Order: sequence, then C-alpha cells, then structure tokens
Amino acid sequence: MTSLRRWLILMGALIVAGLLAFPLRETIHQTIVIPAAFIGWNLGLLYQSFSQGIWWAAVILIVIFMLVFSLVPRSSLRRRAGPKSKPPQGQVEGLAAWLRRAEGGIYFKWLIANKLGNLAYQILIYRENGRARSVFAPLVGIDWEPGKDLQEYLEIGLHGSFADFPSARRPLGAPQHTPLDHDIEEAVDFLESQIEPQR
Repeated sequence: MTSLRRWLILMGALIVAGLLAFPLRETIHQTIVIPAAFIGWNLGLLYQSFSQGIWWAAVILIVIFMLVFSLVPRSSLRRRAGPKSKPPQGQVEGLAAWLRRAEGGIYFKWLIANKLGNLAYQILIYRENGRARSVFAPLVGIDWEPGKDLQEYLEIGLHGSFADFPSARRPLGAPQHTPLDHDIEEAVDFLESQIEPQR
C-alpha cells in the first residue's frame, strides 16, 4: 500500500511538472538554462586558460592533502579543535558568584537564601540525629533561636520562591525591600554558631 501511494504521488508530480513545463518554458529558459550555460562557458574558458601541467599539479596536491589528513589520528585533531574545558565549579565558588550577582536581581538573592535555608535544614536534621523531618516544616529545634527576621529569611529561602516577589522594583526604579534583603553575613554567622557546638 505504501509503495502504491509513493508511485501515485510520483506520477502526480510528473503530470503537474509536465503541465507546467510548456507554459513556463520561456521563464525556465531565461532564469535557469541561460545562466547555467553562461557559467559552464566561463568554467570552460578558465579550464583552457591553464596548462595541463598546472591541473595535474593541483590534483596531486589535493590527493596528498587527503592522504595526510586521513593518516593523522583523529583524537589529536579533536584535542586541538575542541575548546578548553573549564574546571568544575565548586559550591563555594558558585555561592561567591551568586553573591556578586545578588545586586542584579531578586533571583540571585533567592538562590543565596535557598542555599542557606537548606543548610539550616541540614543542621537541624544533624542535631536531631538524622530523624526524618519534612522539608516544609518550620525551621525550629532545641537551642535554635534566630531573630524573627532571620527565621523568616531562612524559611523563605527553603520554602519560598523568587516568584513570590515579582515587583522587586518600584515604577521609578527605586529598589523595594523584601525579606530576601536580609543581611547574609548575619545568617552565615548564626549558622556557624549552630554548627560549632556540635564539633
């Protein structure tokens, strides 16, 4: 059935081409035949303008180039052509890059808050001897006493999203304060203080 359909399509295309060939013969002659004949005539003149020795030398050079290219190991060619791979970026380097970009928008501020919120979550799990804990539960535990603003910052980083703050800028361009603008150094100092007693 498929082959029959292909033959029908081919026959239909040939019939349409035959019907169009006669009315369009002048257009085809002007746009295709004459330019192709002109290009062929110029190529013939170019070929005759050089001696046979030059053409043979060009052919030999092309063959030598192809032989050399086929004998060179492909692994060395790929090694030269490929771009230099960058070393993998660690978590500390990634966090430092986000800190540099934090002034540029709410997304990078949230990324930092998310990392710190996840770290707080991991600290609480560690302090509870690995007991199962929902990632959506409030960040509370024994001897866990961050300030109200810091607690909100860590929980927004863990549970929230940058999409919760779509209008971080006012119409005149002045930055609008959000909970994600909390002092990062204070958050880091608090988390360090929660790790130190456990060492």
